[in-house]
Amino acid sequence: MSTTPSAPPSDLSALTRDHVLRALRHIDRAGLELPPSTVYELVYKGRRYPPRPVAELALRLALKQPAALFPLPAGAPTNRLLERLSFTVTTKRPVLAGSPHDGDVAAQQDMQQLYTGAEDDEPEEAPRRKKTGKKAAAPVAPSKSQALAVEPEPAAQAEIAEPAPDYLLTTPAAPYTKAEALAELFIDEARLDDALAGLERKKNLILQGPPGTGKTFLARRLAWLLLAARDESRIELVQFHPSYSYEDFVQGFRPDGHGGFRLTDGVLPDVCRRAAEQPQRPFVLLIDEINRGHLNRIFGELLVLLEPDKRGPAHALRLPYAPAEAPRFFVPDNLYLIGTMNTADRSLAPLDYALRRRFAFVPMQPEFGEPLRRLLAGQGVPNVVIARLLLRLRELNQAIADDPELGPDFQLGHSYFCQPPAHPAQAPAWLNLILEQEIAPLLDDYWFDQPTQAAAHKKRLLGA
Repeated sequence: MSTTPSAPPSDLSALTRDHVLRALRHIDRAGLELPPSTVYELVYKGRRYPPRPVAELALRLALKQPAALFPLPAGAPTNRLLERLSFTVTTKRPVLAGSPHDGDVAAQQDMQQLYTGAEDDEPEEAPRRKKTGKKAAAPVAPSKSQALAVEPEPAAQAEIAEPAPDYLLTTPAAPYTKAEALAELFIDEARLDDALAGLERKKNLILQGPPGTGKTFLARRLAWLLLAARDESRIELVQFHPSYSYEDFVQGFRPDGHGGFRLTDGVLPDVCRRAAEQPQRPFVLLIDEINRGHLNRIFGELLVLLEPDKRGPAHALRLPYAPAEAPRFFVPDNLYLIGTMNTADRSLAPLDYALRRRFAFVPMQPEFGEPLRRLLAGQGVPNVVIARLLLRLRELNQAIADDPELGPDFQLGHSYFCQPPAHPAQAPAWLNLILEQEIAPLLDDYWFDQPTQAAAHKKRLLGA
């Protein structure tokens, strides 16, 4: 007895979302009983389908070949293909007969009548329970020829899309030069060059200093200088905090909105992937408040991959949550990290030495000198107000630096005063409000166990 040779695996390039939708309509209309999936389900408008049989039927519809074989195995490869076509694949939820969740399928079918989407994008509704309480008749299993039948191609219809929100509209990146940076920064050219040299040498830089010293402001300007443009498409900003984790930053399982969990990449793999696609162009990851998170726990494999000589595919490694067949992870050579670190927060532990060795550190200091004077004078602030501000803040910072319980890390930065009022006549009131509402409460916290000393510093600060 002769056997018919099996068809070779088929090309997936012709498969589109519309073919999957047609497959779902065909399954519902014909009442096909597909072999159930053991782990995953494709969820579409309240109904659940086994992913690989749906994908195989969709491919046969796309190629118009009833014997075409789907070339991908079940599981992650098939799931990724369906997700690229904007379908949701979730982990299958086991339901015990007689449990409180038994009957969910019928409830999901009943809820489909609430859907208000386009009819041509939705599979035909399955039979519902009648009001009499009698169960609908079970669908008759179709023959093999019916299961493989290819329905006629529907008429092409124009897709309706929501208008893009304004915040997604991008403008061409404007060039950015060192002259522009020096005009808006409170550091001289030599210090700016040193910061850029440290970033080029280590590829990882941390700006550290007291609060209000312009660390985040300088970090973005360093990124622009590295890119030679204000190109926000190649800059990613993230802020660490005590609840931030490895799963948020690198990879982990997160709720998918359908009662299951899905392995999802964090910020780092996304920006690494984008940088690897454009190896000739630098990318920058800005990490604000880098020391507010548990760095050893957040960084994980970065303890090795951050080093300049451990970049690139040659040093790629497998992430803990990734399946065996997933591509190995590496940090591209054209990705730079710039972090900011507040040295005045008592609640934070210092960086351990293994992680500290991977970064170059640039100290930031309060700048109550000529750069701030020029900025305020250029905004029309009267000279008497400027003189009072500079004198009082220098005196206060000296007292804070000399206090053995505080020290230089607790000095006050100049950022409090970089946004003067539009009208010069409002400048005296503007300064008084900052001193009363922002600086004075901070002094009460600094000297909380010495209220007399705090009161004396506030009296001198607020004096004429």
